[in-house]
Amino acid sequence: MRDGSKMANSIPMVQNGSRLLYHFVCPIKLRRAVFTKEVEDSLVQICAGIEERYDWIRFTEVGMDENHVHFLIQSTPEYAPGEMIRAVKRITAQRIFALYPEVKEMLWGADLWTDGYSVITVGQQTGEETFTQNVPDPGKEDYGNYRQLVLDKESTDADTPIRPG
Repeated sequence: MRDGSKMANSIPMVQNGSRLLYHFVCPIKLRRAVFTKEVEDSLVQICAGIEERYDWIRFTEVGMDENHVHFLIQSTPEYAPGEMIRAVKRITAQRIFALYPEVKEMLWGADLWTDGYSVITVGQQTGEETFTQNVPDPGKEDYGNYRQLVLDKESTDADTPIRPG
C-alpha cells in the first residue's frame, strides 16, 4: 500500500503521467480456501517483486477473502487490464506453488487461479467512496473473512519471497 491512500500518485512516463486504477477480483481454483497466513505473507512479497520487475504495475492494495484475492493495481495506458492480470496470476501461481507445494496438492494438481476474473475501474472522478463500495470493508460482518494484506517493502526482499519458518 502506498502512503495509506487509495489513489496513488501517477506513474511517471517520458511525456505524461497515468493514474489508471483497476480493482481485480481473482477466485482461487475450485473456490477452495487454501491460503494460510504464511501463503498470504508470501503473496504480498511476490506482489512487491512484481512491482520491482514491471515498472508499469503498482499494487496499491492486496486483500484476501476465503477463496479469492482482491488486487488494486495502478498501471499505464499502454497495457490492457487482461495483460496485467495474466502476468500477476502467472507469476503468483508459479511462486506460490514453488514455495508451497502443499497448496497444489490441496487443489488436486489444478491451477491456482480460475480462468476468469472481475475487473472494475477506479478513478479520480468516481472517488474513493465508489471504490470503498466495491472493496470489502474488513469491519463489516457481511464480508466474512476479508483481510487487507499490506505491502511492506521496507522489511521484505521484493525479488525472492522467503518462506517463513
